[in-house]
Amino acid sequence: MKKYIIEREIAGIGGFDSSQYKAAAQKSNQALAELGDDIKWLESYVAQDQTFCVYMATGEEIIMEHSRLSGFPANRITEIVSSFGPGTAED
Repeated sequence: MKKYIIEREIAGIGGFDSSQYKAAAQKSNQALAELGDDIKWLESYVAQDQTFCVYMATGEEIIMEHSRLSGFPANRITEIVSSFGPGTAED
């Protein structure tokens, strides 16, 4: 599987309370359960009107299907080809 960042534009999501995040996660998990082992949600980061979700998936098509089933937009899907961080400078 490949790793992706999915940008989702969701008005006001940065102001959600914990019960709203819980409901959103449940909705996403239900769609993931329907799709099987070809997609996995790792984590999400929330900005005021946007989320940045990190997924493992076999391809963009299944991410779009998750979007359709969950009702959450996938405004931009970007494959992660590599990563680095502060420790990279030490090697």
